[in-house]
Amino acid sequence: MSGTTPLDAMPDVLIITGIMAAGKSTVAQALAERLPRSVHVRGDIFRRMIVGGREEMTPEAAPEAERQLTLRYELAATVADGYARAGFKVVYQDLLLGTYLEKAVNRLRSWRPGVVVLCPAPAVAAARDEARAKTGYGAWSAEAFDRLFRAETPRLGLWVDNSGLTLDETVDFILDRLEQVRNGLPRPAP
Repeated sequence: MSGTTPLDAMPDVLIITGIMAAGKSTVAQALAERLPRSVHVRGDIFRRMIVGGREEMTPEAAPEAERQLTLRYELAATVADGYARAGFKVVYQDLLLGTYLEKAVNRLRSWRPGVVVLCPAPAVAAARDEARAKTGYGAWSAEAFDRLFRAETPRLGLWVDNSGLTLDETVDFILDRLEQVRNGLPRPAP
Protein backbone atom coordinates (compact mmCIF):
# COMPACT_ATOMS: atom_id res chain seq x y z
CA MET A 1 0.00 0.00 0.00
CA SER A 2 1.06 3.56 -0.58
CA GLY A 3 2.03 5.90 2.23
CA THR A 4 1.55 5.03 5.87
CA THR A 5 -2.16 4.18 5.77
CA PRO A 6 -2.71 0.96 7.77
CA LEU A 7 -4.51 -1.81 5.96
CA ASP A 8 -7.09 -2.03 8.71
CA ALA A 9 -8.26 1.48 7.76
CA MET A 10 -9.68 -0.06 4.59
CA PRO A 11 -13.45 -0.45 4.89
CA ASP A 12 -14.76 -4.01 4.80
CA VAL A 13 -16.85 -2.88 1.82
CA LEU A 14 -15.71 -0.11 -0.50
CA ILE A 15 -18.23 1.10 -3.08
CA ILE A 16 -16.77 2.62 -6.25
CA THR A 17 -19.08 4.49 -8.59
CA GLY A 18 -18.91 7.16 -11.26
CA ILE A 19 -20.08 7.93 -14.77
CA MET A 20 -19.58 5.51 -17.63
CA ALA A 21 -15.89 5.14 -18.60
CA ALA A 22 -14.77 6.84 -15.38
CA GLY A 23 -12.43 3.90 -14.74
CA LYS A 24 -14.57 2.10 -12.15
CA SER A 25 -13.76 -1.47 -13.25
CA THR A 26 -10.07 -0.82 -13.77
CA VAL A 27 -9.58 1.05 -10.50
CA ALA A 28 -11.66 -1.46 -8.50
CA GLN A 29 -9.64 -4.37 -9.88
CA ALA A 30 -6.30 -2.67 -9.20
CA LEU A 31 -7.38 -1.73 -5.70
CA ALA A 32 -8.58 -5.26 -4.92
CA GLU A 33 -5.27 -6.65 -6.22
CA ARG A 34 -3.40 -4.61 -3.61
CA LEU A 35 -5.31 -6.24 -0.74
CA PRO A 36 -4.30 -9.63 0.66
CA ARG A 37 -7.83 -11.09 0.92
CA SER A 38 -10.21 -9.30 -1.40
CA VAL A 39 -13.05 -9.57 -3.86
CA HIS A 40 -14.04 -7.33 -6.76
CA VAL A 41 -17.83 -7.39 -7.16
CA ARG A 42 -18.74 -6.10 -10.60
CA GLY A 43 -22.36 -4.95 -10.44
CA ASP A 44 -22.79 -4.92 -14.21
CA ILE A 45 -22.39 -8.69 -14.36
CA PHE A 46 -25.89 -9.06 -12.94
CA ARG A 47 -27.30 -7.01 -15.86
CA ARG A 48 -25.38 -9.14 -18.35
CA MET A 49 -26.71 -12.36 -16.80
CA ILE A 50 -30.18 -11.55 -18.13
CA VAL A 51 -30.30 -13.39 -21.44
CA GLY A 52 -33.94 -13.07 -22.48
CA GLY A 53 -36.00 -9.97 -21.80
CA ARG A 54 -33.21 -7.65 -20.73
CA GLU A 55 -34.26 -4.00 -20.75
CA GLU A 56 -31.46 -1.45 -21.03
CA MET A 57 -31.51 1.85 -19.17
CA THR A 58 -32.22 4.85 -21.38
CA PRO A 59 -33.16 8.47 -20.62
CA GLU A 60 -36.83 7.39 -20.83
CA ALA A 61 -36.40 4.05 -19.10
CA ALA A 62 -39.33 1.63 -19.15
CA PRO A 63 -40.60 0.39 -15.77
CA GLU A 64 -39.10 -3.03 -16.53
CA ALA A 65 -35.66 -1.48 -17.08
CA GLU A 66 -35.88 0.22 -13.68
CA ARG A 67 -37.06 -3.02 -12.06
CA GLN A 68 -34.09 -4.88 -13.54
CA LEU A 69 -31.72 -2.13 -12.39
CA THR A 70 -33.06 -2.37 -8.84
CA LEU A 71 -32.67 -6.16 -8.97
CA ARG A 72 -29.08 -5.79 -10.21
CA TYR A 73 -28.19 -3.51 -7.30
CA GLU A 74 -29.86 -5.78 -4.76
CA LEU A 75 -28.07 -8.88 -6.09
CA ALA A 76 -24.70 -7.11 -6.10
CA ALA A 77 -25.20 -5.87 -2.53
CA THR A 78 -26.18 -9.38 -1.43
CA VAL A 79 -23.00 -10.82 -2.96
CA ALA A 80 -20.88 -8.05 -1.42
CA ASP A 81 -22.46 -8.76 1.96
CA GLY A 82 -21.78 -12.50 1.61
CA TYR A 83 -18.12 -12.02 0.80
CA ALA A 84 -17.70 -9.51 3.64
CA ARG A 85 -19.28 -12.04 6.04
CA ALA A 86 -16.70 -14.57 4.84
CA GLY A 87 -13.89 -12.20 5.84
CA PHE A 88 -12.98 -10.68 2.49
CA LYS A 89 -12.44 -6.98 1.85
CA VAL A 90 -14.98 -6.18 -0.84
CA VAL A 91 -14.53 -3.65 -3.61
CA TYR A 92 -18.05 -3.28 -5.05
CA GLN A 93 -18.09 -1.35 -8.29
CA ASP A 94 -21.14 -0.22 -10.21
CA LEU A 95 -22.78 2.83 -11.71
CA LEU A 96 -24.78 3.92 -8.68
CA LEU A 97 -26.50 7.17 -9.61
CA GLY A 98 -28.61 9.38 -7.36
CA THR A 99 -30.56 7.69 -4.59
CA TYR A 100 -29.28 4.29 -5.71
CA LEU A 101 -25.93 5.17 -4.08
CA GLU A 102 -27.65 6.00 -0.78
CA LYS A 103 -29.62 2.76 -0.99
CA ALA A 104 -26.43 0.73 -1.54
CA VAL A 105 -24.75 2.40 1.44
CA ASN A 106 -27.83 1.73 3.58
CA ARG A 107 -28.09 -1.88 2.38
CA LEU A 108 -24.46 -2.47 3.36
CA ARG A 109 -24.49 -0.22 6.47
CA SER A 110 -23.53 -3.04 8.86
CA TRP A 111 -20.10 -2.99 7.16
CA ARG A 112 -19.70 0.80 7.46
CA PRO A 113 -18.96 0.97 3.74
CA GLY A 114 -16.70 3.55 2.21
CA VAL A 115 -17.56 5.36 -1.01
CA VAL A 116 -15.32 6.51 -3.85
CA VAL A 117 -16.83 8.45 -6.74
CA LEU A 118 -14.63 8.65 -9.82
CA CYS A 119 -15.46 11.85 -11.66
CA PRO A 120 -13.15 12.56 -14.59
CA ALA A 121 -13.94 15.43 -16.92
CA PRO A 122 -16.73 14.43 -19.33
CA ALA A 123 -14.43 14.85 -22.34
CA VAL A 124 -11.96 12.41 -20.77
CA ALA A 125 -14.74 9.88 -20.09
CA ALA A 126 -16.01 10.25 -23.66
CA ALA A 127 -12.52 9.64 -25.08
CA ARG A 128 -12.06 6.59 -22.85
CA ASP A 129 -15.45 5.27 -23.93
CA GLU A 130 -14.55 5.62 -27.62
CA ALA A 131 -11.26 3.79 -27.06
CA ARG A 132 -12.77 0.68 -25.47
CA ALA A 133 -14.62 -2.30 -26.92
CA LYS A 134 -17.81 -1.74 -24.91
CA THR A 135 -19.51 1.60 -25.18
CA GLY A 136 -21.68 3.18 -22.53
CA TYR A 137 -22.78 6.38 -24.19
CA GLY A 138 -25.46 5.91 -26.78
CA ALA A 139 -28.63 7.67 -25.75
CA TRP A 140 -26.66 10.10 -23.57
CA SER A 141 -23.63 12.27 -24.17
CA ALA A 142 -20.87 12.12 -21.59
CA GLU A 143 -21.52 15.77 -20.75
CA ALA A 144 -25.26 15.28 -20.21
CA PHE A 145 -24.75 12.12 -18.15
CA ASP A 146 -22.07 13.82 -16.03
CA ARG A 147 -24.43 16.75 -15.32
CA LEU A 148 -27.19 14.31 -14.33
CA PHE A 149 -24.81 12.25 -12.17
CA ARG A 150 -23.45 15.29 -10.32
CA ALA A 151 -26.88 16.87 -9.85
CA GLU A 152 -28.60 13.75 -8.49
CA THR A 153 -25.87 11.85 -6.65
CA PRO A 154 -25.39 12.62 -2.94
CA ARG A 155 -21.96 13.89 -1.91
CA LEU A 156 -20.89 10.79 -0.03
CA GLY A 157 -17.30 9.68 0.46
CA LEU A 158 -14.35 10.74 -1.63
CA TRP A 159 -14.89 12.28 -5.08
CA VAL A 160 -11.81 11.87 -7.26
CA ASP A 161 -11.17 13.67 -10.53
CA ASN A 162 -8.96 11.02 -12.10
CA SER A 163 -8.74 12.78 -15.48
CA GLY A 164 -4.99 13.30 -15.30
CA LEU A 165 -4.06 10.46 -12.95
CA THR A 166 -2.58 7.13 -13.94
CA LEU A 167 -4.18 3.96 -12.60
CA ASP A 168 -1.53 3.61 -9.87
CA GLU A 169 -1.83 7.28 -8.92
CA THR A 170 -5.61 6.91 -8.60
CA VAL A 171 -5.33 3.84 -6.39
CA ASP A 172 -2.61 5.51 -4.28
CA PHE A 173 -4.79 8.62 -3.92
CA ILE A 174 -7.68 6.51 -2.63
CA LEU A 175 -5.53 4.44 -0.26
CA ASP A 176 -3.92 7.58 1.16
CA ARG A 177 -7.35 9.03 1.99
CA LEU A 178 -9.25 6.10 3.49
CA GLU A 179 -10.62 8.20 6.34
CA GLN A 180 -12.25 10.52 3.80
CA VAL A 181 -13.63 7.50 1.98
CA ARG A 182 -15.38 6.38 5.17
CA ASN A 183 -16.69 9.59 6.67
CA GLY A 184 -19.31 10.40 4.04
CA LEU A 185 -18.24 14.03 3.67
CA PRO A 186 -17.33 15.53 0.31
CA ARG A 187 -13.64 16.20 -0.13
CA PRO A 188 -11.78 18.07 -2.82
CA ALA A 189 -10.25 15.90 -5.52
CA PRO A 190 -6.71 16.40 -6.90
